[in-house]
This record gives sequence, C-alpha cells and structure tokens, in this order.
Amino acid sequence: MEYAEWLKNKDLQYKDGILHFANVNTIEMAEEYGTPIYVINEEMIRKMYRDLKQTLDSIYERNSIYFAVKANSSLSVLKILNSEGASFDCTSTGEIHECFKVGIPPEKIFFTGNMFTNEDLKFAVEYKVHINLDCISQLRRLSKIYDDLELEKQAISFRINPEFGAGHHSHTITAGKMIKFGILEDQVIEAYSLAKELGFKRFGTHIHIGSGILNAYDYEKAVEKYLTIITHLTDVINIKLEFIDFGGGLGIPYRPEEDPLDLGIYKDVVVERFKDLVTRGDLGEPCFIIEPGRYLSAESSIILAQINTVKDNGYKKFAGINAGFNTLIRPTMYGSYHHIIPCLENQERDRIKYDVVGPICESGDVIGKERVIPELKEEEYLAILDAGAYGFVMSSLYNSRPRTAEILISNGKTFKIRQEETYEDLYRNQRIPEHLK
Repeated sequence: MEYAEWLKNKDLQYKDGILHFANVNTIEMAEEYGTPIYVINEEMIRKMYRDLKQTLDSIYERNSIYFAVKANSSLSVLKILNSEGASFDCTSTGEIHECFKVGIPPEKIFFTGNMFTNEDLKFAVEYKVHINLDCISQLRRLSKIYDDLELEKQAISFRINPEFGAGHHSHTITAGKMIKFGILEDQVIEAYSLAKELGFKRFGTHIHIGSGILNAYDYEKAVEKYLTIITHLTDVINIKLEFIDFGGGLGIPYRPEEDPLDLGIYKDVVVERFKDLVTRGDLGEPCFIIEPGRYLSAESSIILAQINTVKDNGYKKFAGINAGFNTLIRPTMYGSYHHIIPCLENQERDRIKYDVVGPICESGDVIGKERVIPELKEEEYLAILDAGAYGFVMSSLYNSRPRTAEILISNGKTFKIRQEETYEDLYRNQRIPEHLK
C-alpha cells in the first residue's frame, strides 16, 4: 500500500503542507485547544463499526458486537457506538458505571472481569448485568449471592481458555496454560454441570485469545479447539447455548508497511466455521458475539503534541515533546510502535533521524525511537497516530502532570469532550492530618 493511501485510510492528509485529520487543520486545533491533546474522529468510529457489522451480517445475521470498553471509555465514544447499535464488554464495575452514565441498559452489557470480588458480583447481580465467570470458585460465590438476595438466577457463561493464544506482545496474549485467564478444557464440564446443579438454566460460552492480531489465521487453532470444546460440552450435559462469544483481539496497522486485518480471512476462519457447526450440530441458533476494542477505536484518534526541545548530544538527536508516557504509555510498556508525523510538511528540509521523547524523568520515556522525519524545529507540532485504544485510558498523573483534554471532530466541527485537568486536580482528594499542619 502506498504511504499516502495508508494515511488516507486513517483519514489523514496534507493540504497545502498542513496535516488535516477528518478534514480539520491539526495546527489550528493545536493552537486553539493547546497541547498535548487527544483528538477523536467520530466518523472513523462509525465507519469501522459499520464495516465490521456488515461483514458479520453477510454470514450469520444473529450476531452482536460488544465494544471492549477497556480500550476507550470516553463517554462520547460510548455514546457514538451505542447509537450504532453496539453492545459493551466491561472489565470492571467502573466501566459499567460509565456505560450506565450514557444510558446503556444492563441487557447490552457483559461483565468479563477476572479475580472478581464479592462486591463485583453483587453489583452485577443487583443491576442484572450478565457475568462471564473466570473460574469455578466464583460460581459458588455468585450462586450464594443470588440466594442471599432471593433473586432468580440469570444466564451464566464461563471464559474458556483454549490454550492457543496470540497478540502483539506477551502481556496481551490471554490464552495458554500459564495465563491467568479462564478455565481450561478439563474444567469445562465440571463448571457447567455445577452451574446446572446450582439452578442456572441459561448458558453461553466465551473465549478471548489476545490483543492486536493482524493475521486472521492466528485465530485458527483457538477457534478449532473452542468449537470442539463446545460440541463436547453440549453433548455431555445437554445444554443449549444462548450465545457463543469469540472475544476480541482484532488488530489495526500501526506501521506504514502493515496492511489492515483481512476481514475476508477472519470471516472464513471464525464466522464461517461457527456457522458450519451451528448448521451441522444441535446447537439451535446461538448468537455469534465478538468483542473488538482496538479495531473500532484505535485509528479514530491522534495525539497532537508540541516540540519544545531539539537536542543533539553529539551521538544522537532528540526531539523533545510535551507528551510523555504519562500521556501514552504503550511504547514504554509494550514497546509498541505509533507512527509520528509532522503537522507542518516541508519537503525541502533534510530528513533526520530522531528519538522522539517526552518530558518524564525516566530514560524509558521514548515515544518513538530512531524516526526519520524532515528536520524538526522547536514550537512546531507533531501528530502521534492510532492513539484511540489504550491511550487516554492508560494515561496517568506521573511526575504530577495533569491529564490532557479530549477533542471530538464531528462533521468538520470540533468539541471539547473532556476538560484538561488542572494542578488543583492533583491534590483535590488528598487530606493532610492535623498533626502535619
């Protein structure tokens, strides 16, 4: 794919030498709202959702897309996806609260946590949010909570660990015998048998093998194992499944040389095989569910940052910006690549190799290593791409730096959807005891 086309797929293009995102001038945004800022493209989110939904509908109409809220919990993003018909997968009661805040009903929410506390389970039961359990001991505790509250038991599912995992980093691979998530194959019959014994009458299943998958064939072994487990489960204990959840993990091309995930291959490897099992077996018509996060939101957002220092120490050149790993931690935490481009394009400048670094007092505060960029000047702006997943949600107050604002672009207009924090926010909730005053 040509570089200009790769950018265009992300709704980025240079006009008269100035970078535009969703047809909005990035330099004007940076000067109006200050930097660093997250900028979110509403139409990109809608497009990604619609394309994925159309792919699923073309094979098996009884399907649902549950957005992984952990990727981006901005209330405006949740509102956009809710308006498109999405459901939502939450990993904490805080994420559920955020969904409730924007009017998402409990029947459109899954609670796929791990290491649940009794408080987590009670909250979900009281608000009638579906729970994907992570181990058998949680089932006994959940059953007791239902009994203590004298409430009818709702549908239940277990996260099954198919042992075949995939992902862009070892920390994001979520299947395998040494991984903390889910129950293994030899525990599945025991788990669902116990659920029936405890009075649960409606069931589903769930897997999630990892995050940031670009090669759809990486799903093949896990899907084959999962469908084998499901067939054995329904044969042995004679239950009907209301849904079969294949989790998320769909990746996006962070590097210019990477192509997008091939939805045609994903359809063949995952959706078609599910449909074949339903057609051949005695499963009824379970709902096909997936839980993308990154795929729907990552490319929708960029970070605009200002260059404050251009430094040459005789061995290496550094471009210092006002966004560090407090703003975007993925490069430091995972070694993740985020493409970085200037907001002012100047083809006449020499191309120079820089480490793009932030202001955090850590040597690991490197947003991009050895990036070849046309010569940079202090006070100019850079755009850090594909920051809409695991970006703001993982930002922090480290080095006592307040978190940034978020800006939404919708139909060529910009809206501040999250106020930047102030220094007062750093200590708003702290209390000094009397003896230290």
